[in-house]
Amino acid sequence: VQLVESGGGLVQAGDSLRLSCAASGRTFSTYVMGWFRQAPGKEREFVARIRWGSGSTYYADSVKGRFTISRDNAKNTVYLQMNSLKPDDTAVYYCAAGLYYTSYSYNYNHWGQGTQVTVSS
Repeated sequence: VQLVESGGGLVQAGDSLRLSCAASGRTFSTYVMGWFRQAPGKEREFVARIRWGSGSTYYADSVKGRFTISRDNAKNTVYLQMNSLKPDDTAVYYCAAGLYYTSYSYNYNHWGQGTQVTVSS
């Protein structure tokens, strides 16, 4: 299983970014895909998740209404659309795959390498 994130960068507060996670190596229809983030000096935290099969989603309160997770079955890619970005959103963002519909990082077996998102004020 391979997960490759892309789309990070340096933006200003209020801007938008779309992160992508290209998945390969197996069929993901039964998987849950998650986005997590880790800021310097802080623990990794849950951002959003999606069931690949049904498309059902769940968000952390801190991003609800600003971020949207989605997937493209044909491209085997999961996206995280981030709008109204804030400096507090600055972190390395990780894509992850697992079999359980949870927010706990230890339930996710496969991880990407991460992509840096920096939001300046």
